[in-house]
Amino acid sequence: MSYGIPMELVGVRIELPTNQPIVLLREAGGLRYLPIWIGATEATAIAFALEGVEPQRPLTHDLLRDTIAGLGATIDRVVVNDLREGIYYADLVLAGEGGEVVISARPSDAIALAARTEASLFASEEVLNEAGVEIKEDDDEEAEVERFKEFLDTVQPEDFTGGS
Repeated sequence: MSYGIPMELVGVRIELPTNQPIVLLREAGGLRYLPIWIGATEATAIAFALEGVEPQRPLTHDLLRDTIAGLGATIDRVVVNDLREGIYYADLVLAGEGGEVVISARPSDAIALAARTEASLFASEEVLNEAGVEIKEDDDEEAEVERFKEFLDTVQPEDFTGGS
């Protein structure tokens, strides 16, 4: 069964000059990236998870992860499944004794949970076709990073509203 296109969590970046955080997903084995504008709180939560930072007290995403585990379920996957009027939508899929439970979630929250667990990330083909940005890979990693920085300097949230 296909859940969409497998994605990898690249990290969190800051879009200049607005200082708006972006979570960046990359098509597994591909060249397309999916930038999703997110809030500062979610950006911090994702960055902490990626860096292995363990806060003294659980953050909201840690609490939810622990609650799900305490109820005997796991976070199986996150699917970024829609883009309407510039707003991304995602499903958080839990697996447990009774089967799967699908919960509608903001992509930033779902990705923050995925970053704390073994959950897989996916994007629907329609979302990736509409909002994905192809960045040609290069043997020179510095050149690739520079091209991405140039992309972030010129892209605006409005670039991902509508279109085909």
